[in-house]
Amino acid sequence: MKKIIYFFILLGITFAGHSQLLSHKQGKYTKADSLRGSLRHERTNFDVLKYDLHVKVNPDEQFISGVNKITLKVLQPAQRLQLDLFENMKVDSIVFKKKPLKYTREFNAVFIDFPFPLNGNKNINIDFYYSGNPIVAKNAPWDGGFIFSKDKNGKPWVSVAVQGTGASLWYPNKDHLSDEPEEAEIHVAVPNGLMNVSNGRFTGKKELNNGYTQWSWKVENPINNYNIILNIGDYVHIHDTHKDLDLDYYVLSYNEEKARKQFEEVKPMMDCFYEKFGAYPFVEDSYKLVETPYLGMEHQSAVAYGNGFENGYLGRDLSGTGVGLKWDFITIHETAHEWFGNSITAADIADMWIHESFTSYAESVYVECRWGKEDALTYLFGLRRSIGNQSPIIGDYGVNSEGSGDMYYKGANMLNTIRSVINDDKKWWALLKDFSLTYKHQIIDTPTVIKFFEQRTKAHLSPIFDQYLKYARLPELQLKEENNKVYARWKTDMDNFDMPLRFTVDGKEILVKPTTEWKKMPFKKSLEDTKINLREYYITVN
Repeated sequence: MKKIIYFFILLGITFAGHSQLLSHKQGKYTKADSLRGSLRHERTNFDVLKYDLHVKVNPDEQFISGVNKITLKVLQPAQRLQLDLFENMKVDSIVFKKKPLKYTREFNAVFIDFPFPLNGNKNINIDFYYSGNPIVAKNAPWDGGFIFSKDKNGKPWVSVAVQGTGASLWYPNKDHLSDEPEEAEIHVAVPNGLMNVSNGRFTGKKELNNGYTQWSWKVENPINNYNIILNIGDYVHIHDTHKDLDLDYYVLSYNEEKARKQFEEVKPMMDCFYEKFGAYPFVEDSYKLVETPYLGMEHQSAVAYGNGFENGYLGRDLSGTGVGLKWDFITIHETAHEWFGNSITAADIADMWIHESFTSYAESVYVECRWGKEDALTYLFGLRRSIGNQSPIIGDYGVNSEGSGDMYYKGANMLNTIRSVINDDKKWWALLKDFSLTYKHQIIDTPTVIKFFEQRTKAHLSPIFDQYLKYARLPELQLKEENNKVYARWKTDMDNFDMPLRFTVDGKEILVKPTTEWKKMPFKKSLEDTKINLREYYITVN
């Protein structure tokens, strides 16, 4: 006799529930994609050391102008370099040693030619002057661009969000995740009566005697390009401290009371993340929440906040379980990016799961810190309704392809599955913290992550990572009963997939190790008498 038992599976329903949904266009690429996403000689022959960005913003004309004073190190002899600036923006001049340089443009790439070969292992300075009307986002932060809006009092309220789209939308830079400046200065001139808030520490303001005031900020840590930010508005400043960390909140003047109450959550959040991931990675630059005219973004040390000072995701629970209404989604999710995405950064946007999977898992980490593991598992399980399982999490390399939106909650459930495979919470938390600290302020890739997890756990995890990251479909556990014996096998794209899992038989847990071949299970009960906790494993069972 042969019986097949179907276990209940929660089907994926896709919807926009992320800090940024990027355009996924696997397999359809242009020369512009290659110029943006690849690392040719014109990019690899230098390393950016510092951006010193000076920008004047005219909100009425939606016009910006300025200069990025770039310090770079020439790594090998070169006479041509590539920087990036969107083609709708004007290159006013590029100056080296007080003389203008020749350049050519191809799509958003700017190829700069020097009058003589540059020697390797030498630092140089380039002043890149530019101006124009930057692209305005239609639905920030899901599409990249500027946001020129007004607050309830009719005062200008301006910001920008460019994750995935590229920071070269509004300032010239080496627009690739693999190269971060070691430090940055941001000087933004805004109409008098308004404030600009950028990354890092405030270093002063200066009246320019032309109706504008310049607000200056300095970042002492490495920072990726899309995190460099400006926020212009009628802000008030709220200051607090926690542990060794300065907490600074910038909100519209009429929202101060709401902010003081809502941002009380920051301290227990920091306690949780300090314990699980290590100390805040950018203490020198402080931690800021800045109210923005869009939902949110992980801008380093100046996290964009637009969640309306309410719990959930704009007042909704993405998990549909009720757990997501206990906390403010934007505060928790975007702050977790300070560890995963800002401190640890992917070398290619195709590996952006390193940013989003760990950060989305951090949502459940916070839930577990505050309300326990059962709520955390309930939350993660509920999030599965937002998973599509239609395309791989990892994108194509070298063409600015970010992979599918499943990098968020499929990635989070993958990490929870790996936690269940390890089956030792003490080891799991030590592993996550060790990962965060080992690669603090580093740029890494998928093989680095997998190698780290395998070496630390001594477990065969690479097929698990590969199945979830490189293929659309979930691992399928197939079960059958023949002659009063239970058999199991995995049906996966990975031939060597051998993920262990735990069955519950007569109230006792039994570890089993299926492979892609049928194997007899080490218990004599029928399938009706066995259970698998599908909150702990993100799989299908047939």
